[in-house]
Amino acid sequence: MNYSKANINNLEEIYSLYQNAIIAMEKDNIHQWDEIYPDKDILKEDITKNKMYIGKTDNKIAVCFVLSEECDEEYKNGCWKYPDSRFNVIHRLCVNPLFQNQGIAAKTLEYIENLSKSEGYDSIRLDCFTQNPYSIKLYDKAGYSITGYADWRKGRFELREKKL
Repeated sequence: MNYSKANINNLEEIYSLYQNAIIAMEKDNIHQWDEIYPDKDILKEDITKNKMYIGKTDNKIAVCFVLSEECDEEYKNGCWKYPDSRFNVIHRLCVNPLFQNQGIAAKTLEYIENLSKSEGYDSIRLDCFTQNPYSIKLYDKAGYSITGYADWRKGRFELREKKL
């Protein structure tokens, strides 16, 4: 897997990847994302702010994710174990349905952790939809602890953290 920052030329492929992932999640009765979030404008903003990463294999985007220090106001609901640490936040981690069930999300988490550590971050935070058993299993296995909950339009999300 080759990881890099996304550029605006990747927008259509990235948008299509998320749309296909939404269809796949809906088939599994996971109603986490929809036409409102994440929409093309959000993804374009991720790219133009230089926060969107892609992982390619066989010249196709297999995974996308956003890394930034920004988090929603609801993150104040977390009882963070490392409140004074410099943290990175994972947003919108999405594996292309064509590449699912191949361990790509776990390998991508490893990449994110190594990258964040090399850039001086002490921990990683994220939120995980409580109705997405695949994400819950991924983050449990990778050692991300639940620190609280946030409620958004689509339902309840676990706030999670891992010390690097």
